[in-house]
Amino acid sequence: MKDGMHPTLNPILYVDGEHEWTGVSTMKSNNVRNIDGLDHFVINLEISAFSHPFYTGQKKLVDTAGRVEKFMRRYGQQTGK
Repeated sequence: MKDGMHPTLNPILYVDGEHEWTGVSTMKSNNVRNIDGLDHFVINLEISAFSHPFYTGQKKLVDTAGRVEKFMRRYGQQTGK
């Protein structure tokens, strides 16, 4: 590979609530934590696969059935003139 062509990858510690995992990224932060003798930049996440409702099985299903019936009950009695 040519020097200076690719971005520098940094060791990262991703934190999502109580879940933490390491990886590499081009991101940096002011928070640094030493893990096994190597400084990792700490990136706090609001949502990840550990907390996203789709992946955790806690998603809420929106009831779409009955919308047409509700519309017809509300506006079906009116006649167009």
